[in-house]
Amino acid sequence: MKRRLTASLLLACLLATFFAVAQSGSAKPPLSAPKGFFGIVPQTGMTPTDARYMKAGGIESVRVAVSWSAIQPQEKGGYEWGSLDQTLLTASNAGLRVLPFFYSTPRWLSGNWRTLPVNSARQRAAWTAFLKAAVKRYGPGGEFWAEHSPAGVQYQTPVSSSLPIREWQIWNEVNFFYFAYPVSPTNYAKLVKMSGSAIKSVDPSAKVILSGLFGEPKATGARGMPASDFLRAIYKVPGIKSSFDGVALHPYAVDAESLEEMVEELHEVTLENHDRPALYITEMGWGSQNDFNQVAYEQGIRGQVKQLRASYAFMLENARRLNLKAAYWFSWKDLPDSCTFCDSVGFFRAGPRFHAKPAWRAFVALTGGRPRP
Repeated sequence: MKRRLTASLLLACLLATFFAVAQSGSAKPPLSAPKGFFGIVPQTGMTPTDARYMKAGGIESVRVAVSWSAIQPQEKGGYEWGSLDQTLLTASNAGLRVLPFFYSTPRWLSGNWRTLPVNSARQRAAWTAFLKAAVKRYGPGGEFWAEHSPAGVQYQTPVSSSLPIREWQIWNEVNFFYFAYPVSPTNYAKLVKMSGSAIKSVDPSAKVILSGLFGEPKATGARGMPASDFLRAIYKVPGIKSSFDGVALHPYAVDAESLEEMVEELHEVTLENHDRPALYITEMGWGSQNDFNQVAYEQGIRGQVKQLRASYAFMLENARRLNLKAAYWFSWKDLPDSCTFCDSVGFFRAGPRFHAKPAWRAFVALTGGRPRP
């Protein structure tokens, strides 16, 4: 009797194990991400504490705005690298790479900072010199890394990790009047050709990434153009494909399903042109406030988590097919009194303390990181 009871218990255990395995087998395994996939776009300056939280949370790269106007406010005053130096120092000491995007034509070259610097020999020469100087400073073997090297006499704060910039993004949302006016694929193609030549003359192995294109701006004509139409027009410029290595998109959308459609449309344009550039999502995100009827990108606290999970699931599942290298969430912390949803799009609430939203833990679950350093 004892043997029969033992056998029955064993059979019951085996059956329970079988059904558990069968049920768990129907669930998808965790999605793996390409190296360097998870990025962030801060709206304000990055502190060492910010950087430590980012690194702990599984973030690998920080996208940084680099204003040419701020770095070279005067034609003959040289370059003022101080602010960007500090950003590189903070990021590198935390083990974070930096993806810069360059924009903003100085006033001594144009009355409108949104004007692309392609309309005169003076503008073109100044832009080219600026890019070369940036690569010489922050690229492999650059001046910044030599100045902050732990070896030798210390005149500057040393960097614990030398992470030279290898990817350079040219302008921001160039298909939308907020950052570029007039919107012109032809002018932008001229800028890309110049930029590619300048950057690779200093670092031949560098990657040149196109402007993050705003997915579907409502403005038309000289004020706006859908991302896929803008990229299609760029491809019509002879020889343009050899001037860049990656395309970029800002698929701000009502929901993850609309984001997928924007990504697929842009990918289709590259296929039409028999090209396979790297794809970068250099901005994406949803706000945590609840005024969806006023701002389409605000989904509430739970909606922010839902859209984050769905969008990252799509991107990770299709990363190889799309040649998707990285996705940058916008943004790190909320910024009050800014754009219509910038005040709620962060992983953390505004302020020096770290009041995390549920979206931060959902993101960390994807990266395999930790919510706190």
